[in-house]
Amino acid sequence: MATRTIISLHDDLDGSDAEETLFFALDGTEYEIDLNGPNAEGLRVALRPFVAAARTVQTPAKANPRRGRNAKVRAWAKDNGIHVADRGTISAEVLERFKAAH
Repeated sequence: MATRTIISLHDDLDGSDAEETLFFALDGTEYEIDLNGPNAEGLRVALRPFVAAARTVQTPAKANPRRGRNAKVRAWAKDNGIHVADRGTISAEVLERFKAAH
C-alpha cells in the first residue's frame, strides 16, 4: 500500500491557494506568511520604501554556521585532554573523534 501526502498552502489573508511563503522580521520577532501572488506583491510593495532605507544585518548563524558546533568541539576536546587551539580551523582528526564520541 502506498501513501501520498499532499501539502496545500492557503493564503493567510484571504484563504485562497498560496503560491509562496514569505519570511520577515520586525522588533526582534521573525514571521512567515503564506500568500498568493497578488498579496505577496502587495507586501513587497508596502515594505519597499522601508527596505530601501534599511541596512542588512548578517546574523552570527549566517556569518559562520559552524561557530556553535566548533565551540562544542573545542569544549569537548579540552575536557578530554585533547589539544585544540582557541581559534582557527579544528583538525579533521579532532572532528572525527568528536563525532565518534557523540
